[in-house]
Amino acid sequence: MTTTLTPQDTTDEKPKRIRRPRSARAGGQMHAGPIAYIILALFTIGSLFPLVWTAIAASRDTQRLAQTPPPFWFGSNLFDNLEIAWNDANLGEAFINTTFVAGVSAATIVFLSTIAGFAFAKLRFKGRGAMMLIVIGTMMVPPQLSVIPLYMMVAELGWTDQLKAVIFPSLVSAFGVFFMRQYLIQALPDEIIEAARVDGASSWRVVWHVVFPAARPAMAVLGMLMFVQTWNDFLWPFLVLTQTGSPTVQVAVAGLGRGFTPDQSLIMAGALLGTLPLLLVFAIFGKQIVGGIMQGAVKG
Repeated sequence: MTTTLTPQDTTDEKPKRIRRPRSARAGGQMHAGPIAYIILALFTIGSLFPLVWTAIAASRDTQRLAQTPPPFWFGSNLFDNLEIAWNDANLGEAFINTTFVAGVSAATIVFLSTIAGFAFAKLRFKGRGAMMLIVIGTMMVPPQLSVIPLYMMVAELGWTDQLKAVIFPSLVSAFGVFFMRQYLIQALPDEIIEAARVDGASSWRVVWHVVFPAARPAMAVLGMLMFVQTWNDFLWPFLVLTQTGSPTVQVAVAGLGRGFTPDQSLIMAGALLGTLPLLLVFAIFGKQIVGGIMQGAVKG
C-alpha cells in the first residue's frame, strides 16, 4: 500500500527559514542610516564652529567685528594680528613656561596616580575603603574654595610670581587616582602580581615591571588629559603670576587688547596661538590616545 504526500505534508516537513537582516547575522556589520550621518555632521559642525570663528575673528579688525551681521569668512589681517599678539604678549616665553608647567604636572600626576591607583586596587590594608572615600570626596569640593588658603600659603612661602607656585598645587589629582584605580581593577589580574611575588619581586619591582606596562594605555590617556587641563588653567596662574614676570599662555593672552576699547581681533589672535599647540599634540598623539581608550574599554 502506497502513501501519497499532499502539498501540506511536504510543507510541514520543511519548515520555512526565517531571513534575518544582514546587520543581525553573525559577523555582520551595522550600517548607519542617513539620520545618523546628519546628526554626526551637526555635532561636528557645532564642535568646530568656535575654533573656526576664532580664526575668522583673528583675521579681521575690531571695526569689522562690531558690524552687523558679523563676518563669516576669513579676512586678510590674520598673519599681521598673529605677529602683533606674539610680540605684545611675549608668547614665546609664555609657551616655554606653560609647556614646562604642564609637562611636569602631567608626568608627576601620572606617576603618583598610577602608584596610588595600584595600591587602592590590588593591595589590602586597613582603612583602604575610608581613604578612597576621602579621595573621592575631595573631587566634590569646588576648587574655588581652596584659592584663598592656597594663596595665603604661597605668599607665606614667598613663591608669588614664580612658576613653582603653579606647579606644586597641581602635582596630585584625585581624579587621576580614581581613574587609574578603576582601570587597574580590570586590566591587572591578581595572578600576575602573585606570580611576580613568588619569583621574589619586591613591591617596587612589581610596580615597575608589572603595573606600569599594564597601565600604559591609561597612563597615556591620563597624561594627555592632565596636560590639556594644566595648559588651559587660568584662574590660579592669573592670581599668582604677573604678565611682566613668568606668565603662562593664558595669563599672557589675558593682557592682550587692553584699553578703553578692547581689540577683539587681537585677543582672538592670541587665543588662536594658545590653542594651536594643543591641536598639534592631539594630531601627533591622537591615534595613540584613542587606541589607549579603546584598549582599556576592551580590557574592562
